[in-house]
Amino acid sequence: MHLTLNGRPVSVEVEPDESLLELLRERLGLRSMKDGCAPEGSCGACTVIVGGRPVVACSQPALRFAGKDVLTLEGLPADARALWADAFVAAGAVQCGYCTPGIVMKAEALLRRTPDPSPGEVATALAGNLCRCTGYVKVIEAIRQVTAVRRGVESAPAVPADGGVGERAPRYEGRELVLGERPFVRDLAVPGMLHGAVRLSDHPRALVRRIDPTRAAALPGVVRIATAADVPGRRVQGLIEADWPLLVAEGEETHCVGDVLAIVAAETRRAARRAAAAIDVDYDVREPLTDPFAAMADGAPRLHAGGNVRSLSVVRHGDVEAALAGAANVVSETFRTQPIEHAFLEPEACLAVPNRAGEPGTDGRPAPTLRVHSQGQGAWEDRRQIASFLGLPESAVRVTQVPTGGGFGGKEDLSVQGQAALLALLTGRPVHLALSRGESIRLHPKRHAMTMDYTAGCDPEGRLVAVRARIVGDTGAYLSVGDKVLERAAGHACGAYRVPNVDVEARAVATNNPPAGAMRGFGVVQVTFAMEGLLDRLAERVGLDGWEIRWRNAVEAGDRFGTGQLLGPGVGVKRTLLAVRDAYRGARFAGIACGAKNTGVGNGMIERGRAILRPEADGTITLLHSWTEMGQGVHTVLRQLAAGALGFPAERIRVAVDTERELDTGETTASRATALGGQAVLDAARRLKAALADAPLEALAGREFDGEFVVDWTTDNAAAEPVTHFAYGWSSQVVILDETGRLARVVAAQDVGRAINPAAMEGQVEGGVHMGLGYALSEELRLEGGWPVTHSLKSLGMIPPAGMPPLEVILVEEPQPEGPLGAKGAGEAVLVPTPAAVAGALHAFDGAWRTRLPMRDSPAARAAAPRAAGAAAGRRQASVSETVP
Repeated sequence: MHLTLNGRPVSVEVEPDESLLELLRERLGLRSMKDGCAPEGSCGACTVIVGGRPVVACSQPALRFAGKDVLTLEGLPADARALWADAFVAAGAVQCGYCTPGIVMKAEALLRRTPDPSPGEVATALAGNLCRCTGYVKVIEAIRQVTAVRRGVESAPAVPADGGVGERAPRYEGRELVLGERPFVRDLAVPGMLHGAVRLSDHPRALVRRIDPTRAAALPGVVRIATAADVPGRRVQGLIEADWPLLVAEGEETHCVGDVLAIVAAETRRAARRAAAAIDVDYDVREPLTDPFAAMADGAPRLHAGGNVRSLSVVRHGDVEAALAGAANVVSETFRTQPIEHAFLEPEACLAVPNRAGEPGTDGRPAPTLRVHSQGQGAWEDRRQIASFLGLPESAVRVTQVPTGGGFGGKEDLSVQGQAALLALLTGRPVHLALSRGESIRLHPKRHAMTMDYTAGCDPEGRLVAVRARIVGDTGAYLSVGDKVLERAAGHACGAYRVPNVDVEARAVATNNPPAGAMRGFGVVQVTFAMEGLLDRLAERVGLDGWEIRWRNAVEAGDRFGTGQLLGPGVGVKRTLLAVRDAYRGARFAGIACGAKNTGVGNGMIERGRAILRPEADGTITLLHSWTEMGQGVHTVLRQLAAGALGFPAERIRVAVDTERELDTGETTASRATALGGQAVLDAARRLKAALADAPLEALAGREFDGEFVVDWTTDNAAAEPVTHFAYGWSSQVVILDETGRLARVVAAQDVGRAINPAAMEGQVEGGVHMGLGYALSEELRLEGGWPVTHSLKSLGMIPPAGMPPLEVILVEEPQPEGPLGAKGAGEAVLVPTPAAVAGALHAFDGAWRTRLPMRDSPAARAAAPRAAGAAAGRRQASVSETVP
């Protein structure tokens, strides 16, 4: 076919069913357009311009564009590219960056048609472009800035070239992200590379009788097919407990529809996927166990050797029964929350490259057998499991952490790294394995669905005297980190409040549903929805407004947290309440909620931050650390801390995460990267600064200055004097509805300790509130018989740009002594109170108490996410109940 691409004529051969995205990426080598959902066409990451109009390339046959003029981001004029990059970076509108090039192209097409669109018109135009990180607030701001510059109303945006602590420094590699030039794992390609594909289970629970690759092996382009029999090491892996087979063997039972039965390496991705689909499997199909309460019943099939109750977490102190008996007011209620999908924009991918014979190592080290380019959330944890799976020592596997297109906890577990590495080892060639969106939804862990039976009592003045809760979480097919999620739910079951008598039990229960594991909020957002709901009911009983009852019960330094931990300095929840008071009391239909979220894993785990600063011969400094950049800005923040401590320009500091250096600190989880990593960077900077007193930077080239920070004083919940976490993030949010019940405004106050980068922190709050609103109103991973029914991005119910209300972000700085310059984790706490605040606002509007998420029965949901609310009609379950005295 012939077409004009970026102003130049192109002739290229294509297959009849090849998409325009495949043509542009695989045949013509362009990378600005990303594959987030092919062939759905619902995320917009692959947007290009054809004939002046935006087109999603993944859902369009390439042949349809024969003779057409196709424009990609690479083809925009240099001044236009520079303006888009500067505007997005200056506004803080780029986080993970996977969606950004597609948004730029959609916006470019809009401005060519409508030179001065209103914010509402911009939001409407972006309806087909998903962003899971930003909440769209700063994206729309950046597009409006480009509009103003082009119209001559404003000058070009000023992007600071440098930025120390407290400054709105530009995102590390931000310009490259905006323009699609910084490669993600899905963008990587090396000479001789094969493509991998997976054969997933057809049933959530079935005995695998036979796996027959005969038909698949005969297809063109197939190089190797592997099954469990080809695994040289330990086939069953896991973050906490080894219970997750990376390849299910013949004679074993599948646990979910995300189980991998076989893997294929072929010359092209299309050939690999065709072959995977052609692998024949014989099953003895069994009835799946999909209800956690049925799984706990006597006589239920045992899905794992230790039983279906995978963990029990208990927090118990005081005399709850006596306190409730003497309470002036007692309320009880059962709350239910749904599973949801992370919906990170970059589906899972991995590139594994075997060492060529005789290839030397670096710095005198022997060359590893295999180098793995991973998008996971913990390079060293990936290395441990991959090496175990392959039967190799960890030193034989090198993992390079590639910044990922979103994570939110969903990339903590291994996805395809082990399978890609096995194929590379078996074939002796590099293998690139990338999941489709549908495969991704089937395979990786989700947010836990929870059922929470709560009782709370207060005295005549509204002060809490006791909380009792029984929590059941559906942890799905494999444990992942489900035990820690339910442990966190138990520990935070009382929210941000002082409760002298507590009795909480939380169980993680196995089913044949997709696994549930880490997701932003990590069990805390669920229990906060329940606890805040009871507080609203108690306020009504006592005759207080929502703000006052929270003020009377909010913890301060010297109080005890729900786990019994005596809180020290750094408790800023009351300051966040003061920040939102006037907004709450000034609105007719408003809901309010507070949130607390741990910084660090805690509960007795020893945690570390590690970093290395290495001067280079060219006058730059390389910062090596251990945390995954997935849009939260950890590269930017750690670079700012190093620059500030050294008095060195931030733009001359490069950042890398690679297991070549032993910096293992575990997963990038629990909002701890800034706190732990920042302290380690400051420690390394002190050592380098001391050396600089005696020698210039150039004379120190090649020397490595290491830093470390250790937290070894936390305890489990059962300790006599518990210290369950070294720090917490605190928040208060107000959600306001208009006269029709639509979302009108959100005010979010977040205690961040110290805002290392205020722009990045605002972006975290905006994105977190957007995710929290979706969780509250419209999002759900709907399951039937263990199968995800909502198996596409468009069916998941995320709130589109036009549904995002105006948002005011207030950053509160209550210094945390354990954090770098007082900073504390905040990336998860930002969404913890949102669903509860929405429920409170809806109660103010219509008087109904809502106990089930999502609250699709509301005018707020119908207005914010009309597609999701409409799809739910006819299958909506009752989610309104009265308080049980």
